[in-house]
Amino acid sequence: MSVTQADVARVAGVSRKTVSNVINGYPHISPNVLTRVEAAVAQLGYMPSHAARSLRLGRTRVIQLVIPELDVSYFAELARWVVHYAEEQGLTVVITQTLGDLEREIAAIGGQFAEYAEGTIFSPVGTDVATVAERRSGAPIVLVGERGGEGLLDHVGIDNVAAARMATEHLIGQGRVNIGFIGAQEQNQLIMADLRKTGYLQALDSAGMVARPELSRETVAYHRADGENAMRELLSLDTTIDAVFCATDLLALGAIRAAYDLGVRIPEDVAVVGFDDLEEGRFSVPSLTTISPDKPLIAKEAVARLAARLDGLAEVDSVELDIPFRLVARESTIGR
Repeated sequence: MSVTQADVARVAGVSRKTVSNVINGYPHISPNVLTRVEAAVAQLGYMPSHAARSLRLGRTRVIQLVIPELDVSYFAELARWVVHYAEEQGLTVVITQTLGDLEREIAAIGGQFAEYAEGTIFSPVGTDVATVAERRSGAPIVLVGERGGEGLLDHVGIDNVAAARMATEHLIGQGRVNIGFIGAQEQNQLIMADLRKTGYLQALDSAGMVARPELSRETVAYHRADGENAMRELLSLDTTIDAVFCATDLLALGAIRAAYDLGVRIPEDVAVVGFDDLEEGRFSVPSLTTISPDKPLIAKEAVARLAARLDGLAEVDSVELDIPFRLVARESTIGR
C-alpha cells in the first residue's frame, strides 16, 4: 500500500495541510516543522504524486519536441540538449516524430497531445508558419530550424544562406574551381535545400565563377544513401569536378563512401564539405569539414523562450534569435 500525505502527517505530528505546504514549497514554515516533515518523508519513503499536483495547479510541466526523424543524427543531438536544458527548468520533454509529413505535423501541434503539453518546440518541414500559428492548440510554440517565425512565432536558428556561402567560399579558397552541390530539391521546394543552395550560388557568383547546373544534384531525402547515390552520379557525369558542398553531413558521409568505392581520393581529387557538425563526422576517415551550428545554444534558447512564454515572462511580440555558426576545417578539405 502506498504512503500518503496523511501517513506523513501522523508520523510528523502535524496536519495533512502542513505536509502539503512543505511538499509544495510554501515559504512560511517554521524550521522545526520543516525538519519533522522532511524526516517523516524520508522515514516512510513518501513520493509526491506529480500527476495530482499537475491537476491542482493546472500545469503539467510537460513540453513537446516535434522533429522530422529520430534516426537523423542532427535531431538526436539536438534532442539531447533540449532534454538537458528542459530538465534545468523543471520540464519533462516528450518527443514526437513527424517524418516531415504535413498531416503528422499538424496533428502534433493541434491534436490531443498538443493540448496536454504546455508548449512545443517544433522543427517543421512541410507546414508553413501561417498554418502553424493557425492550427496550434493554443499553447505556445517555438520554431527551430530553417523556417523563420515571420513575426507570428518565436524562432531560434542560424542564417543558412550565410553558412552555406561560408562552406562554398572555403572550397573556393582551397583553389577548387568545379564545385558541385548535393541536396537540391527543386520539386519539393524544401526551404532548407533552397536556402543552402542559395548560399552556394552566391559564393560562386561573388568569386566570378559560373554555376554549372549539371553539378547540382537533387536527393530524395538527406540520408547517407542519398549522398552516396548523388556522388556516384556526379563522378560518372563529370570527371573534372574537384569539390562538393553537401547540404547535410549525412549526405557528405555518403558522398565520401561513394568516392572511396570509385577510387576517388578525398581531398586530393575531390574536397567535400558537409553541414551540421555531427559527432560521427569527427571520426570518419577522412574526418569531415563542416558547418557547425551551435546546437547546445539552439536548444538552450528554444527552451528558455518556451519557458518564458509558459511563465508569462516573455514579451508579447515574437522574436527571431540568430545563433552563431562556424566552419570547422578537417581532413576532407585540408588533408592530414
